[in-house]
Amino acid sequence: MDRQAVHDFLASRRARIRPEQAGMPTFGQKRRVPGLRREEVASLAGVSFDYYARLERGNLSGVSDSVLEALARALQLNEAERQHLFDLARSAAGPASRARPTRQAVIRVRPALLSILNGMTGTPAYIRNARMDLLAANDLCLALYDGVLTRDALPVNLARFVFLDPYAKAFFLDWDTIARDMVGSLRGQAGRDPSDRGLSDLIGELTTRSDGFAQYWARHDVRLHRTARKRLGNRVVGEIELTGDALELLGDELTMIAYSAEPGSQAEDQLKLLATWSATGRLPETKPADAKPPA
Repeated sequence: MDRQAVHDFLASRRARIRPEQAGMPTFGQKRRVPGLRREEVASLAGVSFDYYARLERGNLSGVSDSVLEALARALQLNEAERQHLFDLARSAAGPASRARPTRQAVIRVRPALLSILNGMTGTPAYIRNARMDLLAANDLCLALYDGVLTRDALPVNLARFVFLDPYAKAFFLDWDTIARDMVGSLRGQAGRDPSDRGLSDLIGELTTRSDGFAQYWARHDVRLHRTARKRLGNRVVGEIELTGDALELLGDELTMIAYSAEPGSQAEDQLKLLATWSATGRLPETKPADAKPPA
């Protein structure tokens, strides 16, 4: 277990909560630290100061679920953060945890899943692993990610694309949101599987090569990716706004991301245009009036 990661996570969650948010009296005092003091978190969680100080030093070994739940309430953790706290505690469980063999990231997609993916002809979709390696994509997704993906170049690591490819900010029009969510997902995965050497190497590479990644990583935020609105800059139909939903393929340790458009929306028409372009290499005569290529 990385005790520094535990310390940094707990300290960062404590620092963001103002005393009045937690119902703690301040009596007009000037405070030297942002957020809650350690003794205030201990009081809110119903544990002694010494015990909480031990936890914040990174020692989660042997902590009961009830204490973790109390700590999550005291620090006002959301679902992703609570799950991350429990993952950190599991990684501290003892020698059996430390002896666990390193798991290899899934890099192949079963033929049955590929058949399902390719059968989704009206829905752009791709399959990725926990390291953000995009392993497979259907034809409409390749058309949507024109300039980013080609079938022959797969797999592509999405985190490397977001933080190291200059085209990323032209493609993901809400780049800051995408970047924060990407880092939050990787942070959560690092807590779930700290033995993943490939993931550690990826995080180390991005921290070294991207100031943006390093800044977001230092925040210790955690994200669960289930559904999100995304604005993409497609080179064929221009700006398109879609909803991306994450479907967990638990038995395969993979995730499918499927994009959908609001019924009757401009985006729905744009997807139809992309489907035509993908199938024929040509667009119909009429394009949406305000479609424009990304800057």
